[in-house]
Amino acid sequence: MQKISKKFLLIFSLAVISAAGVVWACGGGDWDESEYSNFSPEAFVDHQYSPFFYNSWQSYYGSDFNDDSNTRYNQQVADEWNVYLDSKIRQKDLHTLLFKSSYAEIDSSYRYFKGDLKILPDSLSSLKSSGLTKKQRSTFFEYLLLAKKCEQFAVSNQTYYWDEKVTFVSPEPEVNVSLLKAFKKSHDPFIRQRYWFQLIRYAYFEELPALNADSSAGPDQSGLVTLFNKYQKSFPKNSMYYRALGYLAGHYYKRQDFARANYLYSLCYNFSSEMKIPSKWSFHPQDEKDWEESLMLAKNKEEKITLWHMMGIVQDENRAIENIYALDPKSEKLDLLLSRLINQIEAPNAEVYRDSTTQIKITKEDIALVDRIALKGDIKKPYYWNMAAGYLHVLTGDVAAAGKFYRQAKQQLPANNRLAEAQYRLLNWNLYLSGLKKIDSETETEMVPDLNWLADLRDQKDTLANLRYQRALSESINLLSRLYKKQGQLLKSECFQTSTAFYVKNENIDAMKSLLGKTNQTPFEKAMLRYYPYDPGDLYYHQGLMLVYQEKTDAAIALWEKSGENATFDLLANPFNGRINDCHDCDFEALQTKKYTALDVLKTIKAIKAEIAAGKNLYTNNLLLGNVYYNITHYGNARVFYQTAITGSDATSPMDIPLEFRSRFTSSAIAEKYYLRARSAAKTATQQARCTFMAAKCERNDIYNETFNDPANEKKYYWDIDFTTAYATRYFADLYTRYRNTAFYREVIQECGYFKSYVNGQ
Repeated sequence: MQKISKKFLLIFSLAVISAAGVVWACGGGDWDESEYSNFSPEAFVDHQYSPFFYNSWQSYYGSDFNDDSNTRYNQQVADEWNVYLDSKIRQKDLHTLLFKSSYAEIDSSYRYFKGDLKILPDSLSSLKSSGLTKKQRSTFFEYLLLAKKCEQFAVSNQTYYWDEKVTFVSPEPEVNVSLLKAFKKSHDPFIRQRYWFQLIRYAYFEELPALNADSSAGPDQSGLVTLFNKYQKSFPKNSMYYRALGYLAGHYYKRQDFARANYLYSLCYNFSSEMKIPSKWSFHPQDEKDWEESLMLAKNKEEKITLWHMMGIVQDENRAIENIYALDPKSEKLDLLLSRLINQIEAPNAEVYRDSTTQIKITKEDIALVDRIALKGDIKKPYYWNMAAGYLHVLTGDVAAAGKFYRQAKQQLPANNRLAEAQYRLLNWNLYLSGLKKIDSETETEMVPDLNWLADLRDQKDTLANLRYQRALSESINLLSRLYKKQGQLLKSECFQTSTAFYVKNENIDAMKSLLGKTNQTPFEKAMLRYYPYDPGDLYYHQGLMLVYQEKTDAAIALWEKSGENATFDLLANPFNGRINDCHDCDFEALQTKKYTALDVLKTIKAIKAEIAAGKNLYTNNLLLGNVYYNITHYGNARVFYQTAITGSDATSPMDIPLEFRSRFTSSAIAEKYYLRARSAAKTATQQARCTFMAAKCERNDIYNETFNDPANEKKYYWDIDFTTAYATRYFADLYTRYRNTAFYREVIQECGYFKSYVNGQ
């Protein structure tokens, strides 16, 4: 069994008043493991155990439990003081005094009430209206001042677990003298117990530097043990008692008396939800011998159950379940262990999520254990065990056995428990799909309610906190899509799971538009289309987009005018501009006297082509067409023109563009055609040089495309590919031999590293 560092023994060193704290457990983050689960522990297990729901990457599950050791008991402490002081201090002021004020501020406040100071500290100015009696003031502030001194050695030593060494601040002997004097003087049980707690804590930290976890401490003659044993029966077994007991457990752990330490930690764990995290964190049986000794220390059946329960959380659910079941089949501590067993089988590690071919591993022992207890039926929540047994059989493909367990669970469901009912419905739906081999009209009718229900959950129209439905949702749409595709019903397959290839054929898109526009959709079609992510406007835009790259401008305009807002978004730059070096950010930041929408671009292209047909401004108009057809490729400043959910909205490299559309959006052939026409219509050498270089950019992009599509580079990132010799030799040669004497040539030499390298090589 894994050993634990001394640093973790500090988990009970929580000041009654608190300084800045340390988070002991991992928490937060954007990884939600429940996405990969169909089995919600929240549906079956008491909330107090929720930090220990299985999670492969966090120490503790969820974020609603306090993981900060310095603040874990703050609210409880404040509530206890509030009752003791008869609510005579405002809660805000009480929290400030207990958890935020410095020693000096507390001392000044006390001196104010004694008449030694005329004003209160600014942070506590409202204390003057408190109704504390003289006795309450002296009792409270005298204790608080001593407790604050204890923070110097108790709270400041909290460290992160990855630290190699811990530097301990030694407790000052005079603090212990003062505590002992106050303890003996006090006759108030509430205050006296708190002084006792501070004395126990002092003793723990006073002996801490003298011992290390790698050597025996010899006979146990600790003052901590004596102090605890002498007075423990004088006080109620409340939170203060069990916090003191935690220090006693830590004392035994330091002395390598692991059996006794773990037994005491189990008592603390069982006392309250607040103590569960630190107790479990410290619970570390080292081997079978000390584990057996811990069990022998248990005074009754419930204490043994708690020990086995904690052992199950640490490492062995199956063995723990067996032993707890033998002691008490109706123990609620079985519930957590069963949920952990199932959730670990669902998601043994993060690699499963990244590799869909990874097989979930379920042992025969897992199934036999859960089946046996479910069939026996003498547990507290038989519906829970039947659902768990059924789900394990679903995961192994035994649909018939799963069905028997689920039918039994349905009869046992508790009344008016929406989460349990929803969990059953989800698992039963999962079972239904597992046995589905073919989909006909009768099947479609059967599926309508559950398809709508899952869609409602996804769309937050039906909110069930803690129901894990994401995996079922994903599995459902994947399976239904595959079955429909296998049956040759591509349209229905596409509704559940989209594929880029579907949108290559116009007849597929037209069929989808017809389905979307159908006025008499069946209930199943309505349910199915809730899973389809696109609307008619998206499809019209896509069809028009494909026509743009075929230069069918009029037809594209007609389709885009039906696409609603899809074609009316503003481009980030003027697509009719061209530059020597592609600099998209420069184009985005440049002053734009006119903002072009996608539809504006097509209408402008149409107008320019009309002028060319009339023989007007042939050089300028062809150059503008070259620029715009260049800029609506991957290499231009108007990528958003073609980037949609269908074509790939987040493609940053040509290799990210779906293969079906890659050549269309990376080819500069149309742009090159118009640049050459502009060169033919040019009237000066400088104009010809400009067009030649722009054509060279198109040639260079073709070289990029060939390189990107080379099978040898398939697994490379684009920044790992060598483009240093991507010379546009055909047009570079023209520029070099024919236009060396133009001013534009000199511009290109200054700005284009490719061309400069080419010239230097001649």
